[in-house]
Amino acid sequence: MVDTKTGEYFNEWKEREAVAEAMAPLIGNLYRDQEVICTVFDRTLVNQSTIEILRAHRFARQIISREIWVKDTYPILQAMSKLDLAPARVDLAKLALRYQEQKNEDVDTFVAEQLKGLNTGKSHQLSEPRDVVLYGFGRIGRLLARILIEQAGGGNNLRLRAAVVRKGSEDDLTKRASLLRRDSVHGHFKGTIRIDKEENAIIANGNMIRIIYADAPEDVDYAKYGIENAIVIDNTGKWRDREGLGRHIKTKGASQVLLTAPGKGDIPNVVYGVNNELLETDEAILSAASCTTNAIVPVLKAVNDRFGIESGHIETCHSYTNDQNLIDNYHKKERRGRSAPLNMVITETGAAKAVAKTLPELAGKLTGNAIRVPTPNVSLAILNLTLRKETTVEELNNYLRDISLNSPLQDQIDYTNSPEAVSTDMVGSTYAGIVDSLATIVQGNRCVLYIWYDNEYGYSCQVIRIVEKVSGINLEHWPK
Repeated sequence: MVDTKTGEYFNEWKEREAVAEAMAPLIGNLYRDQEVICTVFDRTLVNQSTIEILRAHRFARQIISREIWVKDTYPILQAMSKLDLAPARVDLAKLALRYQEQKNEDVDTFVAEQLKGLNTGKSHQLSEPRDVVLYGFGRIGRLLARILIEQAGGGNNLRLRAAVVRKGSEDDLTKRASLLRRDSVHGHFKGTIRIDKEENAIIANGNMIRIIYADAPEDVDYAKYGIENAIVIDNTGKWRDREGLGRHIKTKGASQVLLTAPGKGDIPNVVYGVNNELLETDEAILSAASCTTNAIVPVLKAVNDRFGIESGHIETCHSYTNDQNLIDNYHKKERRGRSAPLNMVITETGAAKAVAKTLPELAGKLTGNAIRVPTPNVSLAILNLTLRKETTVEELNNYLRDISLNSPLQDQIDYTNSPEAVSTDMVGSTYAGIVDSLATIVQGNRCVLYIWYDNEYGYSCQVIRIVEKVSGINLEHWPK
């Protein structure tokens, strides 16, 4: 015999599960037909399972300290499905909270009014898809591929056409496909993958990605494969100056290049959300800076805008990378030759100096260092800052939470108040950085902030945002 309370909990779960199942096709149709991405506090619901939809709603507790239920957002979603919406990102949770504040208003009328400026008819932001080529297919390259495939939608925006690599073996294509399919950190690819040996291509969720073998950018003729006006994402880091990266855009079919590392010389280093004005030019060579720079700069900007920063030190606990050795062996840099899985390794970071390239007002005010730690992914930046004005833990945290919810930096800054949060919880985060509010320390005008970041996936999402922007894709956040 089942006691009453047990039955109540289970019946409640079944009801929520049924609602989430009903939401999935509506979310999919809005995405494929109207290029509308439905979210819950910016966490996408597109291509998510029933359980993932429920988990996204549950996560609201870590941001607003209360529940958001699918029974609250489902009527909003149904009302949206009756409208003729233009491409955008629509937050169901924010709409649901606003609706609860309204008294006795019909949900269809409410949603139509809230999305009035978006209810302008189906359209595409691009006249034709923008071709994307990955130069290199390592950790970042494969994650970029996953994101581009997941966001392919109806095929009207970014279109991944090829990956350029050096041939490793006779079964190179099979091994590349396997590495895309399986990832020890990020899990299995969401979808199906097969190979086309005749075309030397990987077919991932219907997207044909040619694997092109070349030793240098000038060895490739993209036009030969029908690739035009492509943006090449160089994730090898082999060339970081204008001369080296310029070799990419001299090839047929390529018109722009984006480096997934800090650029040298006069190459614009862009932290998306902070200095987007650099993307408004006709610059053909761009840099997405580093993962650490992307993690800390949005938070530094937010803090400086409100409280002012006099000086500070940035320490990063960074997961080991492929540059380090599994066991002790020769390395040209100091300390990095020691076994990465067994040691904490003090090393340098250019993140503090790089801040000045995106936030000139902080030039000369910050120092920085890094410790490589024995974890494969997710890093932690510790910002020890002296502010121009005094504050409190509550004021600083509340301000950063508000920035994460409603500001131009809401795609870059996330916020958590979980007392049990650890690094693996941040794997797969789409944000540049996550403020761990329970670790915040304030003493007068001094503060210490702890910023988690998925140095692989979160950074890759920032890279894709740059590609979208320079290609003319700009999905605004609604409701306003």
